[in-house]
Amino acid sequence: MATTNDIKNGSVLNLDGQLWAVVEFQHVKPGKGGAFVRTKLKNVRSGKVVDKTFNAGTKIDFATVDRRDYTFLYEDGADYVFMDQADFDQVTVPGVVVGDAANFLLSNQLVSIAMHEGEALYIDLPASVTLEITYTEPGLQGDRSTGGTKPATLETGFEIQVPLFVEQGTTVKVDTRTGDYLGRVTDE
Repeated sequence: MATTNDIKNGSVLNLDGQLWAVVEFQHVKPGKGGAFVRTKLKNVRSGKVVDKTFNAGTKIDFATVDRRDYTFLYEDGADYVFMDQADFDQVTVPGVVVGDAANFLLSNQLVSIAMHEGEALYIDLPASVTLEITYTEPGLQGDRSTGGTKPATLETGFEIQVPLFVEQGTTVKVDTRTGDYLGRVTDE
């Protein structure tokens, strides 16, 4: 058994039969009293986020989580099919597990999937992805980078806000955590 001293961001704890991912943690040593660890935990299955405080040195149960690289192949109804990069096995992940990551998934894209006892817990995308804009209103003469934003639809069907000068067919970089436009990608 491990203790609270072993907690790191991204570790998965088994508390009362449920799996909780550590989003944030902070070791606190107050002037009076014993040290403790303040954590923000996210339920892996439901997505619920809670704050929990542990006394320093308390024994906790870490869940065994296997993170491996997979390639996204295709959508199968509400499910998503991925291929393991190491042994080429295919795994089907329910749409509820994929969640918002579906907004940025293209065929042959590399992702990291956290598995626990053969069950997919969550998907980690790269911090940013490069996608093409399939539709946006045309820009007007004089539109500049500081002039505001307009909606644009990406090739995945997800809609983001882009500067007014960005045109249809432009390849852009998008932050997968927030869905924010990060810039145009130039072909070199």
